[in-house]
Amino acid sequence: MNSPISIDRPASPPLVAAIERLGAAILEGVNALGRFVLFLLSAMVEIVLPPYKVRLVLRQIRTIGAESFFLVALIAMFTGMVLGLQGEFTLRKFGSEGALGTVVSLVLVRELGPVLTALMVTARAGSAMAAEIGAMQVTEQIDALTVMAINPVQYLVSPRLIAAVISFPLLTSMFDVIGILGGYAVGVGLMGAPAASYFNGIAQNLSGDDVSGGLYKALVFGLIVAWVSCYKGYNAERMATGVSRATTEAVVLSSVLILMFDYFLTSLLLK
Repeated sequence: MNSPISIDRPASPPLVAAIERLGAAILEGVNALGRFVLFLLSAMVEIVLPPYKVRLVLRQIRTIGAESFFLVALIAMFTGMVLGLQGEFTLRKFGSEGALGTVVSLVLVRELGPVLTALMVTARAGSAMAAEIGAMQVTEQIDALTVMAINPVQYLVSPRLIAAVISFPLLTSMFDVIGILGGYAVGVGLMGAPAASYFNGIAQNLSGDDVSGGLYKALVFGLIVAWVSCYKGYNAERMATGVSRATTEAVVLSSVLILMFDYFLTSLLLK
């Protein structure tokens, strides 16, 4: 019996093969982005649908907000102290020590407050969210919730989104206040800048738009951190390194998106 004749397909030219690989990568990226966005939309829809998980939201506010306060306060104090030290040293060269309060407050409220708060909470609470949900995915606890007719997105993701959106602006406000006091302690108490002009400059030059702009940033950053961390944990691979990889990816991606959106939001708010 004659064996069937195999006909080898001619190999694609290198240029065509490269274009095929590029197209496949683009399609995979679009699919991943679509899953990423749909995950957020489904979590936001579940927020408004009963039953409402008030107790879970309060628990996550404690985890994300209250338990992050000491870390945020510590970073805020030293950030304000560095700004007070550097600001007074630089302004003294131009004879403008009276502008120290204005410089410290504007830098903190507009930029450093929301950005550093978001990065610190990402490192502490964002990684914890990704690790916790990732561990539940690996150990099939999320499948168990589905079997018990409990929507895992509504139970695990939506409360964290609400808690992050509430906690981040509050932590940012505390960061701003503590940072300004730290700048006063070093700039005025240690370096000898005029005490009266420090708070007068803040009162005269720090506007409501500056404060609201920083809080808008904090709100967006809170949404980003909870969204990315929950998504990475929810889609963790069921393998030995799945949780650690999901946690690492959540922290890195959240940090990158925070800095990217900080630029875009700043460009919008300055117009």
